[in-house]
Amino acid sequence: MLNINFKRKTKISYTFLRIAGKLSELDKKTRSYGTDEQLFEAEIHMIKSIKENAGIHVTGLAELLGVTKGAVSQIIMKLEKKGMIIKEADPGNLSRLLIQLSPKGEIAYMNHEKLHQEFDDLVNKILNEAAEENRLFLKNFLAVLEEEIDAYEGGKEE
Repeated sequence: MLNINFKRKTKISYTFLRIAGKLSELDKKTRSYGTDEQLFEAEIHMIKSIKENAGIHVTGLAELLGVTKGAVSQIIMKLEKKGMIIKEADPGNLSRLLIQLSPKGEIAYMNHEKLHQEFDDLVNKILNEAAEENRLFLKNFLAVLEEEIDAYEGGKEE
């Protein structure tokens, strides 16, 4: 009996890790998002940050994303070459550039959002077919798992 329970728990944890890995690979996959340019994960997330934070500049993006200004500048240069963004002088501070999406960048943003909506729809379809008690269990399980992972990672730094 103990061996069966151990195998069941191990199988669930490995299945969970496989799913997490698949989701990570899907997120990292380069896509054109309806444009003529392939965009990497960091590039599409930069596009999302620019769209959702109107009037943002390099320093603001770096602070928002928790990366260096140099990292933001490199991605911004790539996005500008791909025609995804437009840089303009900030009228309130001429030493700073404001970044906004070009029409092509807007298309990429919208298609990225559509991809996320399709995933949300998939998850919701599965959850809607589940019993309420199973949905509550899963919600609580994922919340506790996230807390435990955060605590585990925090403890490893010491």
